[in-house]
Amino acid sequence: MQLIVQKFGGTSVADTARIKMAAKRATNTFSNGNKVVVVVSARGKTTDELLALAYEIDKRPSTRELDMLLSTGEQISCALMAIAIHSLGFPAVSFSGRQIGITTDSSHTKARIVNMDANRITTELSRNKIVVIAGYQGVDENDNITTLGRGGSDTTAVAIAALLKADMCDIFTDVDGIYTSDPRIVPEARKLTQISYDEILELASLGAQVLNVRSIEVAKKYNVPLRVRPSFNDGPGTLICREVGEMEKIVVSGATVTKNEAKITLTGIPDRPGSAAKIFQELAEAKINVDVIIQNVSSNGLADVTFTVLKDDLTLALETAERIKNKICATSITADDKIAKLSIVGIGMRSHSGIAEDLFRTLADEEINIQMISTSEIKISCVIDEECADRALIAVHKAFKLDQA
Repeated sequence: MQLIVQKFGGTSVADTARIKMAAKRATNTFSNGNKVVVVVSARGKTTDELLALAYEIDKRPSTRELDMLLSTGEQISCALMAIAIHSLGFPAVSFSGRQIGITTDSSHTKARIVNMDANRITTELSRNKIVVIAGYQGVDENDNITTLGRGGSDTTAVAIAALLKADMCDIFTDVDGIYTSDPRIVPEARKLTQISYDEILELASLGAQVLNVRSIEVAKKYNVPLRVRPSFNDGPGTLICREVGEMEKIVVSGATVTKNEAKITLTGIPDRPGSAAKIFQELAEAKINVDVIIQNVSSNGLADVTFTVLKDDLTLALETAERIKNKICATSITADDKIAKLSIVGIGMRSHSGIAEDLFRTLADEEINIQMISTSEIKISCVIDEECADRALIAVHKAFKLDQA
């Protein structure tokens, strides 16, 4: 007997027909002799609709009240899933995050899990029931309802799988698995049979919207076996696991492009120790995540610093930069929200040389200018003009032969 955690995303429970389909998948797994825990997201566009209602009333709604509001979406799905399982003749019980003891910090709308209690789940599993849990939510130490941020149901599912030492955590979604690139942009993109935690963590952080980044961090930390599987057929999907020897033979596993970033440049900064620290301290205090950073030094003792932020943070980042400008005696600030970040990822890059050269040559052949470059052990990213993004992705995907198994 195995313990399987199954998470169904919003499209998988968008209407009653799909809820019944998901319930059937859960009961089939149960009928095969497994213990089953189901985690659900809010139905379809429910979260977006609830947010729209809140912002229609108040342009800056209380984040505490937003959490109270948004948590209801998952609770609706949770109850409906349990009802659907009952209708198929199987025992089930539904719980909110609070009822199963998911405790978080107090960062409303982007809380992090700090503790969980397995007792109520294991008790119901021992009674031979399918346990259905509302994802995306918990409570803080003051018993306030909190939510885990976009994609937080993935984190709930993986955290529960880690807590219960589940044999597998299946993430059911509306795609067949993880692809070498976005098939909407690159028709030749190929579905991967497996990928490492590190690779999918890089791809997710770079904008690939298959899994929530924090869920992958949890899976890697606790070595949770994780599969991304299609909701509407029985395909095997893609297994996410620790590295195996065969993975290193594949130099580049995937390519991605994200268009949700903007860049800010502070020019004419006196080139002295501490200037950069002041800039990024202020940005950190404003809770602004900075990605790529470049500093140039000119011959007259003045420096320029350019960095990228999420487009959603651009207004706040510019306001913060204006305050910083006066403190560090910079001369001007410029911003550009028409950029894109192209990236290639692969654990094989650790042991192969010439990858950066091939990437830069491919972009040069396409006459695409590189504005900024960022690297890690298994990733190379280039900031380019947004209008070149799709063309660059197609060219890079072809150059690294990602369409070939």
